Amino acid sequence: MKISEFMKKNYKHFNAAVCVEASEAWIQHLDKGGKMFLTLAGAMSTAELGISLAEMIRQDKVHAISCTGANLEEDLFNLVAHNHYARVPNWRELTKQDELDLLNKGMNRVTDTCIPEEHAIRYIEDEVLELWEKADKEGKSLYPYEFMYELIRSKKLEHKYQIDPKNSWLIAAAEKNLPIFTPGWEDSTLANIFVSHVITKEISRYNVYRSGAEQMGLLVDWYKKTAKDHPIGFFQIGGGIAGDFPICVVPLIRQDLQEKYPLWSYFCQISDSTTSYGGYSGAVPNEKITWGKLSIDTPSFVIESDASIVAPLVFHYVLGL
Repeated sequence: MKISEFMKKNYKHFNAAVCVEASEAWIQHLDKGGKMFLTLAGAMSTAELGISLAEMIRQDKVHAISCTGANLEEDLFNLVAHNHYARVPNWRELTKQDELDLLNKGMNRVTDTCIPEEHAIRYIEDEVLELWEKADKEGKSLYPYEFMYELIRSKKLEHKYQIDPKNSWLIAAAEKNLPIFTPGWEDSTLANIFVSHVITKEISRYNVYRSGAEQMGLLVDWYKKTAKDHPIGFFQIGGGIAGDFPICVVPLIRQDLQEKYPLWSYFCQISDSTTSYGGYSGAVPNEKITWGKLSIDTPSFVIESDASIVAPLVFHYVLGL
């Protein structure tokens, strides 16, 4: 039985029913020639969402991505160091001493999974430092995802792959040359490392990386170009800046630039955030109408659940698996 058939048979009510409705609406959106913008918050890369997301990208179900710096880098960490990761099945029971022991072993914990400092973070640091130094010397400034794409396309990492590369959403995105927007990239491990190299004068300037404002300008260009021929949907995983940053591109174009472009044509958010008023990420979709992001006709869905459970189901449904 296909996942979609299972869900149609069993997912009849509440959040389960919304999963089916949002999936069907995604398919209908694509059938009308629509494009889908996906946002990734939380630790979705370490949750290995790439197993399902990569295929969504390859089959042209996702056309642009906004993600945290952590999600951008952690897909790469997992790609080259998966065999050195450690799972902590009893993570709810860890004491402070247990946490300190993990630190002393060079294991950085993300819920039930530990990222190895040496095999993941420091290995990628050595590789990407060469790209930073090269860009610095040549006077270039790149977006965060451009450095990642350059590293992947160089083939220098291939001998280190420890997962099937078809399960890396970053490799799939590089193959499709998808634009990836990384607001607040400074809040990531590689960004912290980059700053350390500027402070120690190994890199001469901070603007080796292009700014968040420049990323918004790039997003404006992408939206305007894409919206000329395609309605654009917005599928948000989690809350925070990964979603809050890109959804604002529409009122920027319509209200600040005073240019006539369509609103987002589909909206869905998977979040276990309690619906709140005054809490930006926890606000109901209707509030986005007042900000000029969604229309009263935009198909809108909120799935209140764990994205690591729900997102792969929705992806498989859209893929027809």
